[in-house]
Amino acid sequence: MFLCVSLNPAIDRRVRLERLRVGNVNRASGACPAPGGKAAHVAMVLKTLGADPLWLGFAGGATGRQLIEGLQGLSIRVHQIATDGCTRTNLEIVEDEGCVTEILEPGQRISDEELRRCEKTLKNLLSEASEQPTVILSGSLPEGVPVDIYKTLIELAHEFGSRVFLDTSGEPFKFALAGKPDFVKPNRGEAESWSGQTIDNPTAAKGIIAAILNAGAAAGAISLGAAGLVWHSTSGEALFASAPELSVQSCVGSGDAALAGFAFAAQKRWPAAEAVRLAAACGSANCLAPGPGRAGAKDIASLKDQIRVETLA
Repeated sequence: MFLCVSLNPAIDRRVRLERLRVGNVNRASGACPAPGGKAAHVAMVLKTLGADPLWLGFAGGATGRQLIEGLQGLSIRVHQIATDGCTRTNLEIVEDEGCVTEILEPGQRISDEELRRCEKTLKNLLSEASEQPTVILSGSLPEGVPVDIYKTLIELAHEFGSRVFLDTSGEPFKFALAGKPDFVKPNRGEAESWSGQTIDNPTAAKGIIAAILNAGAAAGAISLGAAGLVWHSTSGEALFASAPELSVQSCVGSGDAALAGFAFAAQKRWPAAEAVRLAAACGSANCLAPGPGRAGAKDIASLKDQIRVETLA
């Protein structure tokens, strides 16, 4: 069982343009709205991998209904925490030459009562689960949510013996490490921001993950985009997966897809090298998809065979 917790979900709208002309009228050649927010992308890829995830999150207004209906249309189980505010919309502008621009709304304000209902619902789901769930916490925080909320939720999940996967950034990431998540997955920029160091090769990424482990995480990976992916755990093992050359549509959501791969492999108790290979394949397949979280099963399987995984000294 996977519980994908979304504190700041969205409707993702991918708009295609020949070229973005700032300060001018731009006419799109196509626009496609879909369920969004990092946790939704994770749930979508888990579903593609054959899992049966449950999405838990805030949703309100017409966009909230669109979000819930979109997830249900993908056969993803949903537990909605209704909000007075409307669910945000994120805009992804994809130009014909491949340049991608994202405009991310901040999200509706969450009241104390709405946040209490979310925490209580998560506790009930964990206590009633017939098998040990894997809890996946991912995404930014909306207004009104304490910056240490992920630490609180990690500790709650650990009370019920659940494994916790985390993907966030900035201050929420710093506070969450004190909760000792089982796995974290920042991207290059997020890891550089946390550490104050530059990542210019896999060895540098390994060093930063080691520092993240010292701060509380049990294992972690840094996605490096086209440069690949680095994984490291407290056992001392470190692995690097190269990324295949692709004709990319957009890489938005690829980190979420990789996180889904790691979580799926962990539940299956796959060896580390196979987990890294699957995660890298999921992230790469997302770059070929029509939208974030839409990585295809055939692309994942094909790319998995192409990805090399090697040990980092």
